[in-house]
Amino acid sequence: MSSNFRQIYEQSINRPEDFWQEISEDIFWFKKPKQILKKDTPPFYKWFADGVTNTCYNALDIHIDQGRGDKTALIYDSPITGNKKKFTYKELKDKVSKFAGALKNQDIKKGDRVIIYMPMIPEAVIAMLACGRIGAIHSVVFGGFASNELASRIDDSKAKLLVTASCGFEPGRTVEYKPLVDEALKLASHKPEKIILYQRSGHEVKLNAPNEISWEESMVKAQDEDCVEMNANDFAYILYTSGTTGIPKGIVRDIGGHIVALKWTMKNIYNIDTNDIWWSASDIGWIVGHSYIVYAPLFKGCTTVLFEGKPVGTPDAGAFWKIISDYKVKSLFTAPTAFRAIKKEDPEGKFFSKYDLSAFESLFLAGERADPDTIKWAENLLKVPVIDHWWQTETSWAISSNCTGIEMQKTKYGSACKAVPGYDVKVLKSDSSIAKPNEMGDIVVKLPLPPGTFPTLWKADERYKKTYMTNYNGYYQTYDAGHIDDDGYIWIMSRTDDIINVAGHRLSTGAIEEVLSEHQSVAECAVLGIADKLKGQLPIGLVVLKAGVTKDNETISKECIKMVRDKIGPVAAFKVAIVIKRLPKTRSGKILRGTIRKIADKEEYKMPATIDDPAILKEIEEDLIKNNILK
Repeated sequence: MSSNFRQIYEQSINRPEDFWQEISEDIFWFKKPKQILKKDTPPFYKWFADGVTNTCYNALDIHIDQGRGDKTALIYDSPITGNKKKFTYKELKDKVSKFAGALKNQDIKKGDRVIIYMPMIPEAVIAMLACGRIGAIHSVVFGGFASNELASRIDDSKAKLLVTASCGFEPGRTVEYKPLVDEALKLASHKPEKIILYQRSGHEVKLNAPNEISWEESMVKAQDEDCVEMNANDFAYILYTSGTTGIPKGIVRDIGGHIVALKWTMKNIYNIDTNDIWWSASDIGWIVGHSYIVYAPLFKGCTTVLFEGKPVGTPDAGAFWKIISDYKVKSLFTAPTAFRAIKKEDPEGKFFSKYDLSAFESLFLAGERADPDTIKWAENLLKVPVIDHWWQTETSWAISSNCTGIEMQKTKYGSACKAVPGYDVKVLKSDSSIAKPNEMGDIVVKLPLPPGTFPTLWKADERYKKTYMTNYNGYYQTYDAGHIDDDGYIWIMSRTDDIINVAGHRLSTGAIEEVLSEHQSVAECAVLGIADKLKGQLPIGLVVLKAGVTKDNETISKECIKMVRDKIGPVAAFKVAIVIKRLPKTRSGKILRGTIRKIADKEEYKMPATIDDPAILKEIEEDLIKNNILK
């Protein structure tokens, strides 16, 4: 395969079956596929349909077979508890195969669903891989998620078993899991047959026999289990995302394509080899945690870091630099919100100077749009490439990125770089015509999607078609809006519902946020369109200031308004910038713009299940009242 990015990309689009057939040679198959792409029932495409493999074998056993069993697979570091531990590939395989036996003793078989509701501890990774070893379908639910959300996922998946822990830890507080689980089981109409609970030291809880047993008890009579043979189109996992109907959407991942695509990404997108140390600072409850804490790095055979902490508060804004320094991390993948939090607490980068980051080569950001100011701040501090790339829960890996392992592209601040090989990305206008370069529209991907993406939704084929595949015939609708420039760079400006209409002009809230974030006192911001009788919608800005700012709020607001009017023009009708203490976010760091807009427009809203701190919404409401936005 060529090392030139353009040649590789064009081959992936023009001859996708040849492209992915060659890549599929790099993974372990019990039976190699002869049919690379089955396309007789669009949009339900199937990759490697007649192949037989196993997720866990490709994550662990293959490396031991190749003589690398003593290499470190997983590094666990918890600044909250002070616990640290390293696992070689052989040690991790031994623990996984034993817990697979424990699952089998609870009558878990191929195709059964197992809910994993756990904090960021090694046992969570072990449980995920153990499910893959015996062919069970895991569904990880973010630890500490509300009981009603956990219940809805139990009901939809019809989970046979729930694996949990006694608690999780946040800076300054303990999240007790058992009461949340108990309440979820009361709410759920489907009842799992058994609960396995990991008792965290000093936080043990009482279990109700015989349906609830401890992790240790489950292992007493467990025998090591070998990997079972799985069809490439069997499901590895279900990962639920919030649906607009209130019913969660179960994103499913088929086994063969998942292994092939994710293993390829580690070298080709992130430039990670088997001897490198990789860190994804996310949570296993999110797609980034699935793909880039657990699966992709283990498929590749490198070392992955599992971090039970936060960018600030565990104990300070130097937490990330300490991990990178301690373990000689080559590349970090995290959310832009993490770096905005560090920048807010330590704008001068004083903590950074305490650590040795000589082994560090690149920073990747994704999760929401990375504003140019944050990227430039990180570049100036780290002196390495800072890469914003774009992907979704549905795809499980990047749609666009700077593919550093193929050929480095120049940085365009505000862009998520070019489409990754495998993704034929277009911008369409509302009449389904292709937008001109730099023209705003809906960003879509021509079908079929590449391997490793979602082949359907759990038990919801029609919902899959209706939600994602019908608005633009022959395309997957990403629900992101933006444009592609003359050089093929993709600019993600906002979610489709974040495009606002000001007196007939379609404006991107992301473009206004980009201007606001350039203000020297602004740590992070959000822009939303609120209803206006005259102009349809008007944009308002909410800005959070960096630590140590002494300038008064009124002056900062006026400066922000002037910057937007100077850079975007009077057409934006931008007249309101409010300084607030903090922005409401999901636990994965996404700003809840839609919820803020509903508050401003006096619309009813449902408390988001993923909100980090519900009290922030009351603060926002008070700020809007104080500034005469909400009356």
